[in-house]
Amino acid sequence: MKRLNQYIATLLVCLATLLGGNPALAQNADGFIDLIDGVSLEGWNIVGNANWVIGNGIIEGNKPNGYLVSTKSYKNFIIRAEFWAGSDTNSGIFIRCQDPTKIAAATSYEVNIWDTRPGQEYSTGAIVDVAKVNPIYKAGGRWNTMEIVANGSHFKVTLNGEVTVADAQDSKFADGPIAIQSAGGVVKFKKLQIKPM
Repeated sequence: MKRLNQYIATLLVCLATLLGGNPALAQNADGFIDLIDGVSLEGWNIVGNANWVIGNGIIEGNKPNGYLVSTKSYKNFIIRAEFWAGSDTNSGIFIRCQDPTKIAAATSYEVNIWDTRPGQEYSTGAIVDVAKVNPIYKAGGRWNTMEIVANGSHFKVTLNGEVTVADAQDSKFADGPIAIQSAGGVVKFKKLQIKPM
C-alpha cells in the first residue's frame, strides 16, 4: 500500500508539472501538499536579509535575519516539517501571519525552533507567548520532525513523536501565510507540507 501511495504521489507531481503547475504545490495521496520542492523558492516571498540556499532537496537558512513567506494564506491545517537545526540556531515556523512583510510573534503564531532561547519555557516546540513547553526539548545537531495542528482556536505541536503543546487555545489570528525563519545559526528544511482541514 505504501508503494502504491508513493507511486500515486509521483504521478500527481508529474501531472502538475505537465499541466504547468508548481510541483511543490501538488497534493500527495495522503492529502498533504508539498510547500517546498528543494530546487526553487516558487510559492515563497523573501522578506529580510537572510541567506537562503537551495539544493539537494533542501532549503537552508544560514544568515540572519529574514523569512520565507508563503504566497498563499491558510486557515485550519496540519503542517508536517522535517528540519535540521544547529544547537545555537534561532528559527521557527510562523503560522497565520497577519502582515506578510513584517513577520513577528506578536502578529502571528510562532512555533519555536530555538534550543538556547533565554526564556526556556518558550524554546523549541513551544508557541511563543501562547503555549509553554515542559519538559524542555532539544532539537540541535540532528534532523527532527514536527507536526503543527491549527484548528480554529486550538493548537497542538508534536516534536519527534513527543507532544510539546497538547491543546493550546488562542483566537487572535484566524488565517494568514506561513513563514520560516533564519535568525541565527543554520536551519535546513527538507520537508514542509500542509494539509488543509
